[in-house]
Amino acid sequence: MTRSVDREDPDRLYIVTGGRSRVDESSIDSVSLIVSECDPTPGMQSEHVKILRMCTGPKAVVEVAAELGLPVSVVKILLCDLLDTGRITARHPSTAAAPAPGPAKTRLPDPTVLKQVLVGLEKL
Repeated sequence: MTRSVDREDPDRLYIVTGGRSRVDESSIDSVSLIVSECDPTPGMQSEHVKILRMCTGPKAVVEVAAELGLPVSVVKILLCDLLDTGRITARHPSTAAAPAPGPAKTRLPDPTVLKQVLVGLEKL
């Protein structure tokens, strides 16, 4: 069972983050999608190992925080550690949907079509 974030021991959080309390917000935000680029290695911090194992497919930062039972701010620090060493990639959802360079460009769906789909789903 996951412990409540409100009851998390501040000393443990200090140890987990190495005393750091801030990250560069431009590299990772709460909805960034995280994907592992490698397997855990012996001697890694246990939280880093858990992150690498749970992010074999794209997972949002807030999902990672919820599964670890840690505050999002702490998880962002851990993710920056992994990002700096190339163990994960982080993409903002808008960059994942951005058009690719070259002749075959991806376009976002037409908002009117999306609205029609939503209305249709609501009628079900």
